[in-house]
Amino acid sequence: MADMADRLNLPLLDACGVMPGEAVLDLASGAGEPALSAAKRVGPGGSVHGVDLVEAMLAGAIRRATAFDGPPPLFTVADMTALPFEDGSFDRVTCRFGIMFVPDTKACLAETVRVMRSHGKAAFMVWGPLADNTLFTELDQAVTEVLGEDPNHAIDPLFRFDQPGVLASLLEEAGLRNVTEQSLRPTARVPLDKPFWRASLDMLFAPRLASAPEGDRERINAAVASHFSGVAVEGVCPLHLHARIVSGEMP
Repeated sequence: MADMADRLNLPLLDACGVMPGEAVLDLASGAGEPALSAAKRVGPGGSVHGVDLVEAMLAGAIRRATAFDGPPPLFTVADMTALPFEDGSFDRVTCRFGIMFVPDTKACLAETVRVMRSHGKAAFMVWGPLADNTLFTELDQAVTEVLGEDPNHAIDPLFRFDQPGVLASLLEEAGLRNVTEQSLRPTARVPLDKPFWRASLDMLFAPRLASAPEGDRERINAAVASHFSGVAVEGVCPLHLHARIVSGEMP
């Protein structure tokens, strides 16, 4: 999935206008992207700082950074709604698939604006509709087949900003200008015999899997494999994705 990751990370950095020598903050950095990609772009004259609320996620990012060729990003456990940085610390702020999970979006955007320099820029990547994303659609259907409908609708937050204009209006309300949004519709083609879906299944459906009766995990794995077999062609599974990038500039 590395090629697909680049097809998401690089357009996000482009939309944010990340250039050599700049200071970049990556929110909800998770396992380290797009912070690591940003560090390659800003070079030795710039800096990248990634933050995430989950310490265990950043452990993976820190491990990946040790093998980085050049000045690596720094990673800090931090809340996106209470950032541990001084006003005007960064030229650019990126966030890939993180803002959907923040309960107080306005507080997050207020902090984003606070830590950015004049004429800085922020860019947020969010998912488009569930129906446009093969990986999530097939996983959701497979889990529902085995466990039934989810009364808690656990995956709904992923698609909180799936409609045009929803997040853009919040950026404008936060004081950002020249707000734009674009859609990305790439397709990954992955070998059916590789467990490309396992990490997403474990992350998105963790509460349901943890409470499922013994033996249901094997049934779910079988259902997932069956679903992806149904969309595969000659052993290759096409995964259609739909993401949105919403960006805005500081006055």
